[in-house]
Amino acid sequence: MKIVAFAEAAHEAQAGLKFKKVAFEATYAASKLAVELGGEALGLVVGKGVGAIAPGLGGYGVQKAYVVDDDRLGMYSTTAYAKVIAAAVESLSADVVILPASAMGKDLAPRVAAKLKAGLAADCVALKGEGGNVLATRPVYAGKALIDVNITSHKKVITIRPNVFSPASVNGSAASVEKLPVDLNDSDFASRVTNTAISKAGRPDLTEASIIVSGGRGLGGPENFKMIEELADLLGGAVGASRAAVDAGWRPHDDQVGQTGKTVSPSLYIAVAISGAIQHLAGMSSSKHIVAINKDKDAPIFQVADYGIVGDAFEIIPEMSAQLRMALGKD
Repeated sequence: MKIVAFAEAAHEAQAGLKFKKVAFEATYAASKLAVELGGEALGLVVGKGVGAIAPGLGGYGVQKAYVVDDDRLGMYSTTAYAKVIAAAVESLSADVVILPASAMGKDLAPRVAAKLKAGLAADCVALKGEGGNVLATRPVYAGKALIDVNITSHKKVITIRPNVFSPASVNGSAASVEKLPVDLNDSDFASRVTNTAISKAGRPDLTEASIIVSGGRGLGGPENFKMIEELADLLGGAVGASRAAVDAGWRPHDDQVGQTGKTVSPSLYIAVAISGAIQHLAGMSSSKHIVAINKDKDAPIFQVADYGIVGDAFEIIPEMSAQLRMALGKD
């Protein structure tokens, strides 16, 4: 069985072209699944100039990385990328393709599945190879339960939740790189990104951050998110928000965590003045450690929290920041 891992890459303002963390998670998940099934894990990298970084996948269990390198793929195109991935899977006679459940992966997966006439298991938190089949575990009922999915189609498309499949270095050898030709024409770029804006905050992407500090409606107004930002910056984390805070216009939609926002699984999630509606819990309940700060002792967020502080966020957060500045020698 051949398993292809789509390794997502992006240009960063200072670092230039590099793999996103989710690329290594997808690669590592594919390599582990290949071992269980007695198969082979292959990397797939798509973009402009990506051949230079492709060997880096070797440290995460992939011995060979296939590259589709085209200047026109420097900017993301839903239609072109979906065609490239589907064509690569067909060309390599692969059985399974794994993508991250990132913004790009969520956009691509159903399109790739349709092109391959494949079944799709989305937002998976565990994969298991058993009897030649792939058993994918994913959350259902807004994260209240888990279900095991057996994809019965010959080809299978799977997306994995970021920060769940923690990548571990398998070996230090670089992957061998082979260019994969895919015929592209102008009609394949009917939908494409024309421009990107880099956030000036310098914080990690919300879906890739290992630490997230989120604020809710209980903060009272947009000006009070300054203390959330300060705590997040001290921790080297990202800033999130509840839907209520976003709907009120206090934060951009990109910051929204929840069923209608982004699904996150950081190592540490600090929920400040967030009651914990089921829609919000669906987006963050798989976080490894959850800290809830709320003055309402009966707030639902405490039911999923590992640590809870009942009190006034306007007293607790500034004190936390002050103690962190002292510990970090930033006073």
